[in-house]
Amino acid sequence: MVEYIRKKIESSLYKRISYAQYMQLALYDEQYGYYMRNEEKIGRAGDFITTSNVSNVVAQLFAKIFVQLIEAEKIPPFICEIGGGTGRFARAVLEEWKRLSPETFASGTYFLIEVSPYHRQKQQEMLQMFAENVQLLERIDQLPSRFSGIVFSNELFDAFPVHVIEKENEQLYECFITFEQNGLTEQKIPLENKEIIGYLRERNISLNNGQRFEVPLAMKQFIFDLDQHLEKAVIFTVDYGYTDEEWKEPARKRGSLRGYYKHRLIDDLLFRPGEMDLTTHIQWDALRYYGEKVGWTYVDLWRQDQFLLKAGILHYFIEHHDPNPFSEQSRHNRAIRSLIMDGGIGASFQVMLQQKNVQIDSGDIFK
Repeated sequence: MVEYIRKKIESSLYKRISYAQYMQLALYDEQYGYYMRNEEKIGRAGDFITTSNVSNVVAQLFAKIFVQLIEAEKIPPFICEIGGGTGRFARAVLEEWKRLSPETFASGTYFLIEVSPYHRQKQQEMLQMFAENVQLLERIDQLPSRFSGIVFSNELFDAFPVHVIEKENEQLYECFITFEQNGLTEQKIPLENKEIIGYLRERNISLNNGQRFEVPLAMKQFIFDLDQHLEKAVIFTVDYGYTDEEWKEPARKRGSLRGYYKHRLIDDLLFRPGEMDLTTHIQWDALRYYGEKVGWTYVDLWRQDQFLLKAGILHYFIEHHDPNPFSEQSRHNRAIRSLIMDGGIGASFQVMLQQKNVQIDSGDIFK
């Protein structure tokens, strides 16, 4: 992969590539990209864990919310999950949907959009029993024209390529990747990219000296592209990120772009390209801002543990008297506690709710 990237760099006009180009190659290249490899990426055997992999309760709670919206005729019985991974979340939602509302389930369809061939194969295996209600897609432009329904994503935007900028001595620089004798290395060039400059202006973002910042132009474009396919939608985004105010805190001074390899946090972003995940905290205010630009109405933003408590996760505890800590009931209850306790995984994630041509509020979500 390093040799492949070196050739890309040497064939470029200025013998360098942006961090966004580097991430696109390292994560999504059809031949060498991390997400395109036929290997496990999520769970113990992979490099990271998502909240939907901790317990099916998360999917069951979202399924309850989805069904409430569908049965109240707030939205048609169509769900689109973008970046569905192995299909575990989808399967748990479909099982709960069928149990709670067999009539709407019978007329409904669950669309999964997944760029990774490996994960699409996993989804096909995981969802065989629901084949009549599921459509597996590779791109958003394969959705039915003017889609109406629920749009859901979990840890989608954090894996989008970003540009990296830094301010030094009152000058803004863009950080690039180049190749020297010792391998891949970073190079800083005075900022010239007009799209980045435009992003900073329209979002009213200013940096302090020594501050590093990720510019999510790919996320911005995706919002505009996705909107072209939406007629009427309720949009749930689950991810980890910060508001504009939180980005200003000293702890965020060096940005948030990191690598994950075998569940270890890697600060060296050029370590094992194609073999480790690269991820950044998303900018919630950017998602809200560009959503509003295309006509999405912002409803609310919750910390995920608080969202799960409002949704009724405490009702999913199982009463039992089995002293075995490895019993199914013990593992189930332990997973729920990890999602809602202070400092647990649920406290690190947020849930944003937006809508297009729909009129709902939090009261429609937490019934």
